[in-house]
Order: sequence, then structure tokens, then C-alpha cells
Amino acid sequence: MMRRGVVSWLAAAIVTMWAAGASAQAPAPSVETGKTTWYFYTVAWGHQDEFLDLFARNHYPLLKALEAAGHYSRVRTYVPTYHGDGRADWTFAVELVEPANAPKVDEEALMKKLFPDQEKYKREEQRRFEILVAHWDVPLNVVDLGKP
Repeated sequence: MMRRGVVSWLAAAIVTMWAAGASAQAPAPSVETGKTTWYFYTVAWGHQDEFLDLFARNHYPLLKALEAAGHYSRVRTYVPTYHGDGRADWTFAVELVEPANAPKVDEEALMKKLFPDQEKYKREEQRRFEILVAHWDVPLNVVDLGKP
């Protein structure tokens, strides 16, 4: 099921790039529409459960607090159905949707409030990144193909 979604997404991306022309630059996100970013992670083999545990304990609560504060309108997490076939070279993904005119939030203060034991928090976040093979962010730009 996820493989079809990835294949469909890649096909749509290719059609979009072809329709926009090779020399066209993607438009910047507009203030009216906000922006969506996908964050992809490839976790070292055998460490998926540990990564998910650390993410759920230390990073997900921060993302949900930012969502509650209005900085994000949506936070979703994904895992692929299959591993190692096609472009399913990622093992965990996060979708963050930032609304237009999202309020600024003091992330540092929020982290200190959510995680009073900052030493433990920093150790666990360091470990979360130690068990990664790769991590990349994909900020998305809407392309309205219906406009002349």
C-alpha cells in the first residue's frame, strides 16, 4: 500500500517537473498557504524500535506541543510498508504542516518545560541521531497547474 503511494508521489513529481519546465524554479511558499515539510530518517538496521521509542519520548511531545501552540496545523508520522524496494530507503518520516502566519514559539523554553531533566533529554536526543544512517528534510512548494 505504501509502495503505491510512493510510486504515485514520484509519478506526480515527475509530471509536475515536466509541466513546469526544466528551467523553472519552484515558487517560494506563500504567506497565505503556509508550508509543508517532510522529514525523512533512515535508521540503522536493528535499531528501529529504539529510534521510535526515543522519538516518541523526546521529539514527538515537542512537535505536538508546537502543534497545540498553533505553530503547526498538522503533525503526522509514517513508516513505509516495505523496506529496501524502490525509493523506500527511509524507515521513518514526519510531515509538519505550518499554517500561514504561524505564531513564533520559544522552542528552547518549551523543551525545558517538557523535559526538566535536560541532561537526560540531550543524551537521548544524541543517541537518536547516533543510530541514524541518514536524515533529510524536504520543504514542499505548492505548484498550481490549473493557473495559466
